[in-house]
Amino acid sequence: MRDEEANRFSARAARYARVGTNVGGVAARMAMERVVAGNVTGAHAVGLARALGGLKGPLMKVAQLMATIPDVLPPEYAAELQKLQSDAPPMGAAFVKRRMQAELGPDWRAHFSEFDLHPAAAASLGQVHRATSLDGKALAVKLQYPDMASAVEADLSQLDMLFALHRRFDPAIDTRDMAVEIGARVREELDYRREAKHAALYAHILRDRSEIRVPGVWHDLSTGRLLTMDWLQGEKLLSFKGADQDTRNRIATAMFRAWWQPFSQLAIIHGDPHLGNYTVFGDGEGINLLDYGCVRIFPASFVGGVVDLYQGLLRNDEAQVVHAYETWGFKNLRRDLIDVLNIWARFIYGPLLDDRVRTIADGVEPAQYGRREAFTVHKALKEKGPVKVPREFVFMDRAAIGLGGVFLHLDAKLNFHRLFEEAMGEHFSTRAIAERQAAALAHAGLTP
Repeated sequence: MRDEEANRFSARAARYARVGTNVGGVAARMAMERVVAGNVTGAHAVGLARALGGLKGPLMKVAQLMATIPDVLPPEYAAELQKLQSDAPPMGAAFVKRRMQAELGPDWRAHFSEFDLHPAAAASLGQVHRATSLDGKALAVKLQYPDMASAVEADLSQLDMLFALHRRFDPAIDTRDMAVEIGARVREELDYRREAKHAALYAHILRDRSEIRVPGVWHDLSTGRLLTMDWLQGEKLLSFKGADQDTRNRIATAMFRAWWQPFSQLAIIHGDPHLGNYTVFGDGEGINLLDYGCVRIFPASFVGGVVDLYQGLLRNDEAQVVHAYETWGFKNLRRDLIDVLNIWARFIYGPLLDDRVRTIADGVEPAQYGRREAFTVHKALKEKGPVKVPREFVFMDRAAIGLGGVFLHLDAKLNFHRLFEEAMGEHFSTRAIAERQAAALAHAGLTP
């Protein structure tokens, strides 16, 4: 065992050295080109993507996350990082057996009537295996890759370097709090016991929504690095792109409610709404929510900021808009900076403010959705900024963009304004949200 541990330590050390060299080399070339030529080339962006793309670890996940947040990275880098796939090379069968033994003991196989050693899905932090319980229930067994805690810390240090480089050469947006937030959420994703509680939390919140299914957790077959849940049968969401309009609208409505109900009623969001985290059951009857690693619990006042900004934009009430930004944690806002922030706010809130049936993009080509606004904001902040983005804003913004991407893929036509008004309810109260949140967290065994 000691030799095996030494080998694993050597492998980790080699990995960190390789990543550091690759990312550092690209960063150095980027810095030199910015100094000499004043710009960044697509070739360096490709180099960074290659440095990250072969990894089975959190830096790949963080890179994908960064690529979805407008203007955190230069557009050349974001375009390349968006191509990174989450299907990393899986652990082999012998390795899976050792990992399962480490989590459930030498008799681990006796806990299942069937267990497929070949993963059904492999991602950045772990892989999922299909299994069958002793009483015949279909199971999804999520097994974390070894040494991920060490990998997270090493990779987050590389992330800090990338953020620091970005701040130096393009200081329009101060990313320091964003880095803190991303680090906190990625570290949480390593704790599968916490993820099990997140699943229980969502099962409790959405218990009356028949169009949204949450898998049950098998606690006796779970540990801090192993999570066993019900296998929810369903089809990939993209397989419904060719379905009729009513079916696509029904799926999109379920997605909207699955995301907005926990937030509007309890100040809780699913911070990773990408296509792989959902499947569709029946003939488009509803959706399965599959992954609960990235769940953000906000103070109730944060929802108050969302409502204030919505109402301020709806009524052209500048004081209420400013109050919303301050509630979120933006500081030292001048009138010209507020006008810049409002460009992005009106883009994000646009479908919610518009009381009619429409697509999320409303006539804009999907590939161009949000690009004009992001370019305008970035250009203005270069002249008027920088703006320090509060950490709580990171996953809210990212999740809203990710959810919008789902609606784009489905080409859903909905009245988003009325869905939002339904989600928020007639009598909004941050005190009521705080009380509901406290009760739900206690039910799931969580703390804020």
